[in-house]
Parts: sequence; C-alpha cells; structure tokens
Amino acid sequence: MKDLTDGLMAEADHRAARYLASVDERAVFPGPEALAGLERFDEALTDEGKAALDTLELLDDVGTPATVTSNGPRYFGFVIGASLPVATAAERLALAWDQCASSFANSPVADRLEKVAARWILDVLDLPRESAVSFGTSASACGLVCLTAARRKLLEQKGWNFDEDGLRGAPRVRVVVPETVHITVVKALRILGFGTRHLVRAPVDENGRVDPERLPPLDDRTILCLQAGEVNTGEFDPFEPLVAAARNAGAWVHVDGAFGLWARASQETRHLTAGIDGADSWTTDGHKWLNTPYDGALAICRDADALAAAMNSDAAYSSASVDSQKNLGLEFSRRARGLPIWAVLRTLGRRGVADLVERHCRQARRLADGLRDAGFEVLNRVCLNQVLVRLETDAATQAIQTAAQQTGRIWFGLTVWQGRPAFRLSVSSWRTRDEDVDEAVSVLVEVRKALGDD
Repeated sequence: MKDLTDGLMAEADHRAARYLASVDERAVFPGPEALAGLERFDEALTDEGKAALDTLELLDDVGTPATVTSNGPRYFGFVIGASLPVATAAERLALAWDQCASSFANSPVADRLEKVAARWILDVLDLPRESAVSFGTSASACGLVCLTAARRKLLEQKGWNFDEDGLRGAPRVRVVVPETVHITVVKALRILGFGTRHLVRAPVDENGRVDPERLPPLDDRTILCLQAGEVNTGEFDPFEPLVAAARNAGAWVHVDGAFGLWARASQETRHLTAGIDGADSWTTDGHKWLNTPYDGALAICRDADALAAAMNSDAAYSSASVDSQKNLGLEFSRRARGLPIWAVLRTLGRRGVADLVERHCRQARRLADGLRDAGFEVLNRVCLNQVLVRLETDAATQAIQTAAQQTGRIWFGLTVWQGRPAFRLSVSSWRTRDEDVDEAVSVLVEVRKALGDD
C-alpha cells in the first residue's frame, strides 16, 4: 500500500507540475474538442472499481484539456487570482496532513497557524485588532456568518433571545443595501429569511456608490450593507459619512469587500477605504486578490464575542475555546483554510501584498488607456483593478466577448451596467505581465475589426 501511495502521489505531483508549466501557452478557455471529450467521464459505476492510477490518468488526460486557465496570465474574468506557488505548496502539504482543523484538540498546528494568520490579516488590512477572524469557504458563506451575528446582536440589544426564541415575534430588523449590491449579499440575506422585497435599496451615484445625501433612514434595528469594490466599476462607498450616520443611529455596518478590502494594503489605494475601519464586520476573499487557492475567504467581526456567540458549536464531546474556528464559522468539521493565507502573508510580507495590489491597479489603467486609444468606451474611472467597457451597440458589445473567447488568447465576462450590456476585465493574477495586458488590447482590436465594428 505504501508503494502505491508514494507512486500515486509522485505521479499526481508530476502531472500537476506539467500543467502549471503549460499555463502560459494554454488556451484560456477550452475548445470544442476538449469539451466534447468530457463525455468520457460519463461512465457506469462498476462493482469492483478501477485502478487508482487509471483514475488519475483519466482525470488528467480528459480533465486537463477542459480546464479554464484561470491560473494563467491572460484570464481577466471574475476577479480570480492565480494561486501563488507557496500557497499551492502549503495546500499540498496540508492535504497530506489531512487535519480536521476545528480546534486545538483536533489539530494543534492548524489552530496555531490560523490564529497567527488572523492576527496578520488584521495587521495588513489595518482593521480593529480586537476583531475575530473566521476562515470560511467564500464571501457568500462569510457574509452569512457576519449578517447572522449582526442580527443576533441587534436583537439582543432589544432584549430578545434569538437562540431560544428564534424570529417568531421578534422585533423587526431592517436591512439597507446599495442599489448595486452584490448578489452574494442578497443570497445570504435571502437564506436568513429577510425577503428580497423587504430589503431597502439605497440610491447610488453614477459610479455605483451609495449617495450619503439619499441614504434611507437608519435606526438601532438596522443592518447597513456597504461595498468596498463595486463588482463592475471597482468603486468604494463613501464610508466616512455613511458609517458616521450608522453610528449615530445605532445601526450595524457590514462591508462586502470580496476584493476591494485589499486596497487597504497599499498606501496608493488606501484612501479609497477611508472610514471603513469604523464598520462592525467585513468579508473578503483570499482566493481573489491575495492569490490563494479557492475556498479561502474571511469573515471579520469587530465584536469577537458577538461572532463567537452566534457561531458557537460546542458539544459535550467536543468543546473548545471561543476563538476556535469551529466556534467562529459555519463548519464544525473543516480543513485549515487559513493555512495558505498564512503561507502567502509570511512569504510576501506587507510590502509584497502592497506590490501585488499596486501592480494590478497600474495594469488596469494600462489596459483602460490602450482600449480608449483604440476607440473603445471605458465606462468607469478605473480606480482599482476593474475595467468596464462598451461598444457602440449592444449587439457588438455582446458579440466581442464570444469572439475573443474563441481565440483562446484571453477570457473576460459580460455584465450589465446601467441597464445596458458591457464587458468587464479584471486584473488580479500574479502571473499577469504588462505584455499580457497589451495582448488583451491587441486581441480586442483584432476581434473588433474582424466583426466589422471598427
């Protein structure tokens, strides 16, 4: 069995290394032949099973050609960062450890490393040091955690015991969200039972930011959701006046900062987040701008006790400290999602994280300038790493994304901005070089000419 295990792991490592070595040359999106090949996975389950090496070979031979090369330099969709080598290596070792990273009792090393990573996160993002940090699967799940803690705390302050009495007969908690609120926040609120028709929409300006002059009324039974990095424009809500209004009213402020919260890591972009540290909770993703593997997000709550009380999962057979990860997030059994984040922060340091943010913002401006010079309409101010673009007609805007994808040279996604189609290019991969940005411009110019829309 040991020989089989060693040989299988060595073969997997070999194939993984071969894939990583190919990302510069791979088509960014798989072609028709590779997609058709996925039918080979549609097998009947056998009684006796297949050889492990045969399974690995099938996975690589059929699966690898059908991957999206989001781990490469020319993927500009959905703010997806490529995994840094140290993050991938740390994840590989953690998989070999196979730890249940719920508490010190289950994994002393995971418990210690995630506590260190939490401290470093608060340092690099300069958020209140007393905050609790939960490492979850995504901004969606982490938003759910923060919003649960928010509602429970607001109700507690009204004398309502949410844990014992639930919501039946409870004082009503209102939620105010931007008109441009991200769907993951809406999803979390819907799961929590707020009801989408009952969400209060805060009017936004032409850049997608909440307008403080038109902020709906707040009180001490209100959760105000704000954004650090609007998904299309990359813009930031004006936190200083909005947070001040919430503080005066006794409302809870939650910030969705899936990628934009990392702007605090750089002195060049930190001004965009002025006042954000006055909020009560924040969410962000490691697997976006920090370039860690997927399933690596963070829920951060200023009131550590409020988060721990909302998420506690102690049992007679499994009790742990209040700051154990099983008592700060959704999962009871979990892997050490904070470990790759620890590895990246230790390797990059504050300056390395800032360099990553600054380089991508510069490259986004380079991309926007190149497209403007070529006659494209850039719709946003490009204050961060998002470039929002439109052509003269909606049909041309939609057609260019499909045509560009078919070249295999770049990939980006379509969106809707102010009621009309647009496309969005996000710069967030550590592998992306200036020449990759220039290649993106060249592809779009060539495709536009081929479509007859020049």
